[in-house]
Amino acid sequence: MDGRVIYLMGPSGSGKDSLIAAARLQLAARGCEVVQRVITRSAESVGEDAKGVSPDHFERLERSGEFALAWQANGLSYGIPVAIDQWLQSGRDVLVNGSRANLRQALERYPALLPILLTVRDDVLRERLTERGRENLEQIDARIARNALFKDRRSSDATVYVIDNSGELSQAVQDLLALIQLTGATDRT
Repeated sequence: MDGRVIYLMGPSGSGKDSLIAAARLQLAARGCEVVQRVITRSAESVGEDAKGVSPDHFERLERSGEFALAWQANGLSYGIPVAIDQWLQSGRDVLVNGSRANLRQALERYPALLPILLTVRDDVLRERLTERGRENLEQIDARIARNALFKDRRSSDATVYVIDNSGELSQAVQDLLALIQLTGATDRT
């Protein structure tokens, strides 16, 4: 494949959806597609450009080979449409809102994948999750604890690039675009 998967991952509340939305036009200008995920949750409640489907519909799609990548996290199922393979084969880069737990599967399918971890300080993460209002304080504490465990495991993994999104979103957008350019994803327009 001539294109490359840009695999953005990070804890819930790190700002992945905000970063993708803010960078979307600049990514498109560079010839990079942004994938719409399929999620077993109402699209209106997701806060991202996702396609919400029922669990049964998701299972049917997965069984029929409609996903290039699929995983479960936090009681939901997520899928990346197999159409990304056509974009990659035509030389386009593809940005995927992925999962830290699914990184190994993604690397096996797309060895040239660019893994990017979006991080945020724990105090900022706690504030964002609290403001979002989807979870109680116990669930928020559990998310922050899981995030700390991932940071510890990741420390020996030199292949994961890190962008800190604790500050201004515009800085994270600049960092994302610079990282894509620096690591070899070319302007394909």
